[in-house]
Amino acid sequence: MNIRPVPFDHPDAVKLNDEVQAEYHERYGDGGDATVLQPSDFQHPRGVYLIAYDEFDRPVATGGWRSQDHDGKGHEDGDAELKRMFVIREVRGRGLARRMLSALEDDARAAGRTRMVLETGTEQPEAIALYTSSGYEPCVKFGYYREYENSRCYAKPLGS
Repeated sequence: MNIRPVPFDHPDAVKLNDEVQAEYHERYGDGGDATVLQPSDFQHPRGVYLIAYDEFDRPVATGGWRSQDHDGKGHEDGDAELKRMFVIREVRGRGLARRMLSALEDDARAAGRTRMVLETGTEQPEAIALYTSSGYEPCVKFGYYREYENSRCYAKPLGS
């Protein structure tokens, strides 16, 4: 797997984002994630957007982080918020999500971020399993879905 940074509005990123939004709709029946994201959210040094390509240069996994600081709504200074973690169905179960997560954590740590945070939902048990097995623990809810019952938020100190 070749992981490389791309702009959030890169054609491969748009394609994978459309796929993840369709899956969110399938799982939650709500049209997908309504969180507003801008390409500038993922520009260095305040974020990054990564795509994993297979041996045929096909985009198969994605994820990004964007800087967040104390906002009175659950974020703290130094947060890196994980967004759009996704692996296409055909290649799931091969450890790609764990590799993408590690790459994103390393990048956020190198950028001086001190904590990785994420929001997921109860209809994504495999995501919850990935995050909790990777050292993430429940935290104060934040973001667009913080008041939703099926929303779950997790955090992990990045350390040095």
